[in-house]
Amino acid sequence: MTDQIQRFLFDNTNVRGELVTLEQAYAEVLDRHDYPPAVNRLLGEMLAAVALLTDTVKLDGTLSIEVRGGGALSLLMAESNPGGELRAIARMAEEAEGVADEAGFRELIGEGRIMITLDPREGHRYQGVVALDRDSLADCLADYFAQSEQLPTRLWLAADGQRAGGLLLQRMPDESRNQDVDAWERTVHLAATVKEEELLALAPEELLRRLYHEETVRVFDPKALYFGCTCSRERIADALVSLGAEELRDVLAEQGGIETQCHFCHTRYAFSVEDVETLLAGSSEPPPILH
Repeated sequence: MTDQIQRFLFDNTNVRGELVTLEQAYAEVLDRHDYPPAVNRLLGEMLAAVALLTDTVKLDGTLSIEVRGGGALSLLMAESNPGGELRAIARMAEEAEGVADEAGFRELIGEGRIMITLDPREGHRYQGVVALDRDSLADCLADYFAQSEQLPTRLWLAADGQRAGGLLLQRMPDESRNQDVDAWERTVHLAATVKEEELLALAPEELLRRLYHEETVRVFDPKALYFGCTCSRERIADALVSLGAEELRDVLAEQGGIETQCHFCHTRYAFSVEDVETLLAGSSEPPPILH
């Protein structure tokens, strides 16, 4: 199984789609953490979803999906960029005692919200927020597109702890391209017949043939996906400086140095007293006020 995303469209319609398949990138995320099986499955869905959304919005920057809830799982976050890098984490609530292997989305999350953040390399950061009013991640994301983007969008997601997959369909606003008034309803109806095992096991071309053998589907070159963390010593250093000189020096006085770890990839970064003083001396702007 190849980690990739496959774009396609239906000729003479305004309906487009994407298929994503993940195995190695998914495994690398799970290898860095020790989550219950139900959380592992949901993380796989998050990885598939963030890959689909990144390719959908054509963002030159990073896109993240963050789910915050009041259940056993307090945080789910996945991030992607146009280069195909993926990463994800989960955080259990402190009071969570255990998670059933078959626990579903709403059981894990409870009441909460989902945030989609677009952080372009140039321009302003954008964040859309929708309530978790549906019983699956896929349906919550469809609500986000309906409310924030006004684009009819449907998603199907699956993961089993070893592989993850996803299918996205979207109706574009340009009706002048559409010569088939029933295309959206028909393609969604056919997609709804997809089984989780098909999303996980079938190659994109095979799955498209299974679903749309009577449609004219134009398939584009696939794009490779892989695990990649955007953390770096420089980014961690910038985050430390943003805390302010007084707080940093208090930590140094107590600990004699600062050691931190990336939550995504577990890379450790150590800063000595001399390192921190050099960072502070090189900071040309006063630290921001944190509220």
